[in-house]
Amino acid sequence: MRRILTAALLSTGLFHATAAMADCPTGAYRPSSGNDAVVVYSIDSLPPPAQRYLFLDGRRGSTVEDDGPVRCTADGLSVRGADGRATLWPRMALRETATTFGSLGSRLAGNLIEPEDGAADMPLVVMVHGSERYSSTHSSYAYMMAAQGIRTFAYDKRGTGESEGEYTQNFELLAEDAAAALDHARTMAAGRFGRAGYFGGSQGGWVAPLAATHSDADFVAIGFGLVVSPIDEDREQMISETRAAGYDARTMAQIDRLSQATARLLDSHFSDGFEALEALRRELADAPWAATIEGEHSGAMLRTSDADLRRLGRARFDNLELIWDYDAQAVLERLDAPLLWVLAEQDREAPIEKTRAALQALAVAGKPVDVYLFPDTDHGMFEFRTLPDGERQGTRITDGYLRLLGDWIKGDASGRYGRGTRLFDDGR
Repeated sequence: MRRILTAALLSTGLFHATAAMADCPTGAYRPSSGNDAVVVYSIDSLPPPAQRYLFLDGRRGSTVEDDGPVRCTADGLSVRGADGRATLWPRMALRETATTFGSLGSRLAGNLIEPEDGAADMPLVVMVHGSERYSSTHSSYAYMMAAQGIRTFAYDKRGTGESEGEYTQNFELLAEDAAAALDHARTMAAGRFGRAGYFGGSQGGWVAPLAATHSDADFVAIGFGLVVSPIDEDREQMISETRAAGYDARTMAQIDRLSQATARLLDSHFSDGFEALEALRRELADAPWAATIEGEHSGAMLRTSDADLRRLGRARFDNLELIWDYDAQAVLERLDAPLLWVLAEQDREAPIEKTRAALQALAVAGKPVDVYLFPDTDHGMFEFRTLPDGERQGTRITDGYLRLLGDWIKGDASGRYGRGTRLFDDGR
């Protein structure tokens, strides 16, 4: 009787308004026909029964939104289409294998996610982290990769989740962990995959290519990463801020000097450069931008007193073993594996100007690099609305981005992907 009632409610489009709320198992759900998919997962900031959903086209939200398209019910996942009608999407059959593996003296926790009906030549991808500190073994991206027919290995970054070790942002160490993850995933999925490589987002754009040079990876896919150093990232963020505010060339020159002063402190791990920054601090005291400039770290360093910077500077700004002058382009020049790089056109956190130029230089040099640009997107490939105070509020992941990642990793990217544009088609 209950299933008859459920079917009747689905046919009238009233299911969302009447069905009792329930948790859905974390995983990927697909309709009985078509290539769409949605991932449902739990996060700490949403108390049960609320969960997050992410569609293949980038729509995202909460399962308890009043007008949302997704509801978790006792009978499964109810998805309302554009016509207002709801249907039940079954959970995709995925085999998950929890595991641990060793890397440089630490045990790291991982999870291999495999479509039950996957072909033996299905690609294998290792998910390389950004700068997050939370567990990644059941991430939405990992399930979305699996939903597109990819064997996926997700692991907790050292010092996070169930992994041992101390949290770090040392790219060399993180690349060794990623290389160990790929070796372990290859062993676990032996005989059940074709090509194997990495996907990395944000900070993963520094780590994944370096890991690939250590592990004979077959491909590397990067979303919203940088081909500049962390020092350059900070400077480019400040330049982007000052341009948006309409400041003149004189301000740009001052920004350059601030970047050089903070870089001297960071590169020396706070053993040199205090006097130079203090002199600049006094000189810029009345500069209209000095009270608001941010960057990644320079704004905060400028507004920290010399005494506090000497006492606490290293503990505050240099406590994660970051390689400040990291030469990302040199790593890519050593990389022989095919490379996908996806740029967010209006990325405030990782401004794309120098990265785009560096990728174009690689294409001109004949490197196997595919570069896509998505307009009107910020870091994370998020479309956004601009609030009255100038802050941006992400609305959704831009359509086409997740499909592009899946298709490219499978080796069959072609055609249009939302509003994305493929750059450097002719290698120029």
